[in-house]
Amino acid sequence: MKSVGIIGGTFDPVHHGHLITAQALVELRNLEKIIFIPCHVSPHKTENNNSLPADRLKMVQLAVKDIPYFDISLTEINREGISYTIDTLRELKEMYGSLEVIIGYDNLEKFYTWKEPDEILKLAKLIVMDREVEKKVFARDKYYEMAAFVKTPAIDIKAADIRRRVSHNLPVNFLVPDKVNEYIVKNKLYK
Repeated sequence: MKSVGIIGGTFDPVHHGHLITAQALVELRNLEKIIFIPCHVSPHKTENNNSLPADRLKMVQLAVKDIPYFDISLTEINREGISYTIDTLRELKEMYGSLEVIIGYDNLEKFYTWKEPDEILKLAKLIVMDREVEKKVFARDKYYEMAAFVKTPAIDIKAADIRRRVSHNLPVNFLVPDKVNEYIVKNKLYK
């Protein structure tokens, strides 16, 4: 049985960088699928003024709708409050046998601060996207040694740049899927 990849985040908004990277991960890791998990509130971004969870969820739904190897979990949106990976994995482990938690290289440095990192590694394999643009030197701890590194495409699109562009009435064509762009405009997000 193939593993299922888990990618969590705020997705504010979901963009082509997320999608291109996820597609590469399906191929490189030979995954059954990738499950996108929009968080209700990220424990690492509690002070950010994110869009409403319902808006972020809808954008992810629009972005992955017709892609058979992409799926969405409402686990964290429905749970409300701060979203912790360990709680989500405990729920998903009941549905899927083999899980891979996919994080960016920058998150590996602070993985030890996550809620119950050792328990996370009991439930899922830790996959780190190793992109040249993110390379920086930091102390290698046991989590670094336990992670599997995957060279993924370096797509330099940032959600913060998209939000800034929208707030300044600049186009975001080619940065987000067309349906996501339409949703942003229709719902006056980031204004």
